[in-house]
Amino acid sequence: MAKYDETILIVDDDSDYLFQTKMLVEGFGYNTITAESQKEAEKIIATTKPDLAIIDLMMENEDSGFILSYKMKKNYPDVPIIIATAVTAETGMSFDINSEEDRKWIKADQFIDKGIRNDQLEREIKRLLNHE
Repeated sequence: MAKYDETILIVDDDSDYLFQTKMLVEGFGYNTITAESQKEAEKIIATTKPDLAIIDLMMENEDSGFILSYKMKKNYPDVPIIIATAVTAETGMSFDINSEEDRKWIKADQFIDKGIRNDQLEREIKRLLNHE
């Protein structure tokens, strides 16, 4: 049984990463819902409001995570969103939400690089859900 009442939506097209993240987040004490694509996640959020979402940046398209994040914030502006990405490692490009300009078009509350340490991920989730 979950330690917390919150449900975290995890979206990633890499089934291994999705499974590992699901097990990890459930180990932190949260309920989880998973989706393997932007399209699948859009179906979920049409009927379910998660308490937090962890979204992969690049899925069907290079900007799937941005689009999904935008749609979630439109429906549920109060739901914190973490975008998880390996894009820096893969392309050398980096994204962040440190400038006001970036925050206007990137509708996410936090960016993390895939490979983040487990304790760091747990800290970010707790911070965004006010469990500190």
